[in-house]
Amino acid sequence: MTTKCEVIVIGSGIGGLCCAALCARAGHEVMVLEAHGHPGGAAHGFERQGYQFESGPSLWSGLGRWPSSNPLAQILRALDEPLDVIPYRDWDVLFPEGHLRIGVGADGFEQVVADLRGTAAVEEWRRFAEVLQPIAAAADALPLLALPPGGLDGLGPLLRRSGRLLPHLPALRHLSGAFGPLVDRHLQDPFLRHWVDLLCFLISGMPMADTNAAAMATLFGEWFEPEACLDFPKGGSASVVQALLRGLEKHGGSLRLGARVKRVLLDGDRAVGVELVNGEQFAADHVVSNADAWSTAKLLPEKTSPSWRRQRLETPACASFLHLHLGFDATGLEDLPIHTVWVGDWERGIDAERNAVVVSIPSALDPSMAPPGQHVLHAYTPANEPWSHWSGLERSTAAYDEQREQRCAVFWQVLEQRIPDLRSRCRIVMEGTPLTHRHFLSVHQGSYGPALSAAKGLFPGVQTPLQGFLQCGASTFPGIGIPPVAASGAMAAHAITGQRSQKQLLESLSL
Repeated sequence: MTTKCEVIVIGSGIGGLCCAALCARAGHEVMVLEAHGHPGGAAHGFERQGYQFESGPSLWSGLGRWPSSNPLAQILRALDEPLDVIPYRDWDVLFPEGHLRIGVGADGFEQVVADLRGTAAVEEWRRFAEVLQPIAAAADALPLLALPPGGLDGLGPLLRRSGRLLPHLPALRHLSGAFGPLVDRHLQDPFLRHWVDLLCFLISGMPMADTNAAAMATLFGEWFEPEACLDFPKGGSASVVQALLRGLEKHGGSLRLGARVKRVLLDGDRAVGVELVNGEQFAADHVVSNADAWSTAKLLPEKTSPSWRRQRLETPACASFLHLHLGFDATGLEDLPIHTVWVGDWERGIDAERNAVVVSIPSALDPSMAPPGQHVLHAYTPANEPWSHWSGLERSTAAYDEQREQRCAVFWQVLEQRIPDLRSRCRIVMEGTPLTHRHFLSVHQGSYGPALSAAKGLFPGVQTPLQGFLQCGASTFPGIGIPPVAASGAMAAHAITGQRSQKQLLESLSL
């Protein structure tokens, strides 16, 4: 028997949940099909022995205040699902220059620059910030939720009817370009260039030469406001997922876990539903894939839109991740920061393998994430682990275990600089590899996403050559990262709900 639904969303990542919740809010019957046992994609959380572990994003901003330029914050507000966040204003870095605590906001960062590089570097940074201001203002005047489903390709009508964009027309040309040329023109100090390159890599999985200028200008615009802070969602990333699920379900939508989609069902060049691996079928007016570019292409028959399908399959991929999850005794460690970023050698390049590590200890801010007197930790190498090291291995084999131990040694080298007796404190140790990443997230080669350079153009839009078939998530415009994937989900929803519904959404948010 075939189940009928208006909208089927394949995958419950942030983009898919945003799309589904907005479609449900507009009155559509929506079902999200998730292959795994936890919703959220890379943002899912899981529990072991009272420790609340996170699997993906650990840096959040723009969620705890309104107005906010963060599309995720805008969608949560539209769903009337506010988040309880814990603000914080600094994080630690272990750089070749030393162990530093860097404050969020202009004053905190400028003090670090002054101490390291002197007043000339501070002045150079201030001039750079002035260059970025009009670009950030242009991005703010053109909210991603206001874009049509065609993204910037459909900008013409929006420009003609929106007077608020006219003052920003000179800066709009930067919104679709790469950040690297701006940096090259305005920053010469080595530390400042390395710092910007690191932030770009953490956001996009690629160096500054390939990272979108609008995304970075917006980030700097947020981080260097007078009252700037970062936000930790109380309960971790899983609380963001739960807020989106509540928004979906209170509008009549539903989520089904353990439902792996085998293929998209077609009637000519129109998508009419999906079939699960167990043979169950769902009919739908609209199908949205929140899977990555490669997996989305594989849901379609080989002869369907062959050129488009081939382009998706041949998309270059960012590298993958190593992961470390720990539950450990917190005795005497009350001063640990929530975040530490380590870089081994700037000269190797920020994307060199095992040259950067991100450490998140959410229990340092939110003790509910771990049992009393304990800390929970997630560390990862940010999209710099080559798939080629793992493609010939199988999980749970001696060769795999040996390589995992050897490759994950970088985490212990970093962490034991701060906590020399860490190993003896641990109650839970879980090391992960690109194969782990692929297994739990169903992503191609365990990749962070497409390695599509902003210097060569935009990510593909949410629309496809097939009627009734859309895509969203990190393989689509605006690209990789939480705000972009939330925006892509909204764009896919707009394609389904129509201009009137999009206008009502924007009016309700005063955008």
